[in-house]
Amino acid sequence: MIKIKNIEVGDNKPFVLIAGPCVVENELITLKTAETIKKITDELKIPFIFKSSYKKANRTSYDSFIGIGDAKAIKILMKVKLAFDIPILTDIHTVEEAQMAAEVVDVLQIPAFLCRQSDLLIAAGKTGKPVNIKKGQFLHPADMKFAAEKVESTGNKNILFTERGSSFGYNNLVVDMRSLVIMREFGYPIVMDATHSVQMPGLKRTTGGNPNFILPLAKAATAVGIDALFLEVHPDPKNALSDSASQLPLNLLKDLLIQIQNIDKVVKGYD
Repeated sequence: MIKIKNIEVGDNKPFVLIAGPCVVENELITLKTAETIKKITDELKIPFIFKSSYKKANRTSYDSFIGIGDAKAIKILMKVKLAFDIPILTDIHTVEEAQMAAEVVDVLQIPAFLCRQSDLLIAAGKTGKPVNIKKGQFLHPADMKFAAEKVESTGNKNILFTERGSSFGYNNLVVDMRSLVIMREFGYPIVMDATHSVQMPGLKRTTGGNPNFILPLAKAATAVGIDALFLEVHPDPKNALSDSASQLPLNLLKDLLIQIQNIDKVVKGYD
């Protein structure tokens, strides 16, 4: 088990929700989305960590939206943290970003394509912040132990592993539920990313996706046993500036969480 502020993740505790818009687009959308999710999770008594990237360094095409500026976006994340008293998770992409982000956020996330980058993992570990390592689409789940060892080398064992699908030929991802079981063997909390897992990389100038599979994948992973559920949610996904084809509409979140919570209660045996 690890602690993120006052939230306990792992050791058969009720699942934690990690959710928010893919990227910080502006202050209004970010704050309103955080406020809505907070109201829902408070009502359902689900621990909540807000997720949004201050920058999207990995995009399909040159003209894809990257961000509104690192400093401006991080300032907005700080406003979310202070306004709603919730932990914040965000991606980092370079060694230099690790300490900068750690001054504001509570969890540093290593993007899937960067999960083997030794310098980045070590820099994240040195901040002392919990580190969420997303499993690369190209990686066997057992190989995640090597990513963890790089963070552990700094003395930091506050690590989470996130499943987000595996490459299945060109332009497609599948989720092998066995990976949740395999990664759990290393003793760290397991997260299911049910929105990136429905992506269809490439195909066009932006990544496609099939959000109809978000709920089935989330339900299946919860039945296998997860410690946290990761969802990118947006009030208007079709007009989102990033991952428009795979984000969950905000108005569908509550019903989804009720279903997930019911399954989690059966699996873990709590009321």
